[in-house]
Amino acid sequence: MVTKKKTNSSLEIYHSINVNGDVMEPALPLAGLNILVVDDDDDSRFYITTVLEADGATIMAVASAAIALKVLPELQPDVLICDIAMPDEDGYTLIRKIRALKPDIYEKLPAIALTAYGDSEYRSRALEAGFQTHVAKPVDPGELVAIVAELVASYKS
Repeated sequence: MVTKKKTNSSLEIYHSINVNGDVMEPALPLAGLNILVVDDDDDSRFYITTVLEADGATIMAVASAAIALKVLPELQPDVLICDIAMPDEDGYTLIRKIRALKPDIYEKLPAIALTAYGDSEYRSRALEAGFQTHVAKPVDPGELVAIVAELVASYKS
């Protein structure tokens, strides 16, 4: 089997070629995951959605905490990725509300704070509020995919 690299925008995709010369699609690390992305910035939502969909995830991207709370019960996401600094209601408040909503269901929802505030104070606040991890923007596409995949794997084990 030979592996060839194919570049697609900023993402690198590796295709394997079997002994018959057939191109085999790579396994997508986020295949089958439903991810709720909450960010008030249009460009951030687009970037996160593009990166995660390219690796197999199904994304619901919303612009506010209020909308996130409305779609949450129907979506039943496998992962939450949320900005911290949003108007009206911040990410800290949103994760607390989600955890309290149905503790038996949402207490274990893997949640990532993805924010421009990267210092240790904001990291501590994010973890105390209920996020499992805190990631500073801008984030490398491969790093974001790896963080999501590792977080989900840690919850499955």
